[in-house]
Amino acid sequence: MGYRTPLESRIAKKTTRAILEYGMVEDGDRVMVGLSGGKDSWALLEMLHVLRQRAPIRFSIIAVNVDSGYKEYKHGLIRSTCEARGWELRIEHTSIGEVMDDLLEADATPCSLCARLRRGVLYRIAGEVGASKIALGHHADDFIETLLINLFFAGATKAMPARLLSDNGRHVVVRPFVYVSEDEARLYTKEVGLPVIGCCCPVCGDLSLQRQRMKRLLMQLEREHPGVKASLLKALGNVMPRHLLDRRLNPPRAQAFEASTAAGAPGMVPPSFSLGDEADRSGDTGPFDQQEPPEGARVIPLLVQPAVGGAAGGTGLHGSATPAAVRGPRAGETSIPASE
Repeated sequence: MGYRTPLESRIAKKTTRAILEYGMVEDGDRVMVGLSGGKDSWALLEMLHVLRQRAPIRFSIIAVNVDSGYKEYKHGLIRSTCEARGWELRIEHTSIGEVMDDLLEADATPCSLCARLRRGVLYRIAGEVGASKIALGHHADDFIETLLINLFFAGATKAMPARLLSDNGRHVVVRPFVYVSEDEARLYTKEVGLPVIGCCCPVCGDLSLQRQRMKRLLMQLEREHPGVKASLLKALGNVMPRHLLDRRLNPPRAQAFEASTAAGAPGMVPPSFSLGDEADRSGDTGPFDQQEPPEGARVIPLLVQPAVGGAAGGTGLHGSATPAAVRGPRAGETSIPASE
């Protein structure tokens, strides 16, 4: 049985790829889909329904809607839509909207707090309905925007995982739309005739929010440099820890030597000195300070040459350095202060 449209076929291939690569859905799973009524969760529910009819494994689907308690929220439309399509649904009514102001810290983002509260409700319901997997509708743009938010505002290199085991080890959260773009999810929801329902949160769509700022930045970059978002998504799966500054990933040489010695690795030579926070401060001199040579040592004088044109801040003399190495910054270059 073929797919109904080229768009559905494209999304199905991307979703299947994610499911296979990350082991998101297995035979006998009961997949609980977090259904907010937005375009992304509707698209995910429809796509899993389509794939279930074609998959070589058997799994069941139940949609769960967490009602935050806003009066204008159209949970009735969500119920009627699921009933019309034969989808199992549970709606959980909560007072999340009422307690947000009391729990929100001064510098916290309301969306992140709301997501954590709703996630807690989903975890509880997953146990009640016997769900083995919790599927969320985060798409590729969400992954990229989260990466940028953490880089720019949290000082952390992280995004969100495609497959996550909860802290208590009881729940597995999966994001099958990791390779699906936001535009594709939007078009697919419209194509299959599902109603997009707003969350009715007072700050929903606030352009001053960090995620909205990242969306605008990515839109501009994508217009100027097509493929930027694809490159950022690829980068999340192409991490090179040795080229980062996290010392948990790259221990200093002294720590690496101690670990290798404890493991019995042969041929290791202990470092003669260390740098930065590991520097030896027991004396007044550092490893690069000038010291008197030991008695009897042969001293080879440094060849001194006149600097061409005179080095900035120097005496006109230098050792083996070339004139280019001692010149000042040219026009258009940025000199870096010694403190940096």
